[in-house]
Amino acid sequence: MTISSLPKENAASADFLLNEADTGASQPVGDEAEAVTAPQDDSALLDAYSRAVVSAVQRVAPAVVNIDVKQRINVRRGTRELSGNGSGFIITPDGFILTNSHVVHEANSITVNLQDGRDYPAQLAGDDPDTDLAVIRIDAPQLAHVRLADSENLRVGQLVIAIGNPLGFQASVTAGVISALGRSMHAQSGLAIASNTAKLVAGWLIRDGRIRRSYIGVAGQNVPIHPRVVRFYGLPLQTAVLVVSIEKNSPAERAGLREGDLVVAFNGQPIGTVHHLHKVLVGDQIGVSARLTVIRHTEKLELPILPAESQPLR
Repeated sequence: MTISSLPKENAASADFLLNEADTGASQPVGDEAEAVTAPQDDSALLDAYSRAVVSAVQRVAPAVVNIDVKQRINVRRGTRELSGNGSGFIITPDGFILTNSHVVHEANSITVNLQDGRDYPAQLAGDDPDTDLAVIRIDAPQLAHVRLADSENLRVGQLVIAIGNPLGFQASVTAGVISALGRSMHAQSGLAIASNTAKLVAGWLIRDGRIRRSYIGVAGQNVPIHPRVVRFYGLPLQTAVLVVSIEKNSPAERAGLREGDLVVAFNGQPIGTVHHLHKVLVGDQIGVSARLTVIRHTEKLELPILPAESQPLR
């Protein structure tokens, strides 16, 4: 399923309509006038919102695909074929498609159904169960594709549209608001995956077919740092990764990290988001001593840590 923010120009139109209701030259007088004009204002706002949704769907839907998969499993009397399906979206004009790992993992055959009715066999380019992301490819030229935006620009409360095609009939659409940002991603958690993380993972999968990464064993969430702490320590960023939980017998536990700590740097490199932490925990860091800078209450600490190799989730 692909998620698209509403265009800024449509949000501006909605703001204009709201402001116009308060600042117009002719103001309604009395309860009766308010009762008459309020539904009209609501109708205009809903109409602008509907146009924004329709516009976004028209732009993105051609790149949303349905994916059919077949998987053979061993049973007592031989083998059995299982069928499944899911959604994906085309990210390059030459046929690379981003989808979920749980959709295509261990599939024996993959078929992609485009919006225009064409079907193509697909090959698995790479699979990363840790982030529940996978890249497949079809041999088709000049495809409509989506551009992955910068998830760092998202804000809680923004309107979003989710578009998918899990059943293969036509694109399904739903709309809502961003309820939270910066949650750490675990496979098949049901959380939306940040586009910046998706871009990073997709690039690795297209290039190498797999991701070998280090890990420290924490779950975290992006949070703001108190301005006084930022000023006192001269921190370059105003956000950090809040340690929400720590795995048993993990590098983080052995390093003395605690729940509630704020991770602000890794080997001297500023860390402001979970995505930043993902970027520095690359394969080259496996088994290499590093320094984790954290804020504990108001104290700044340097913790030596030895990242281990992340074992793919299965």
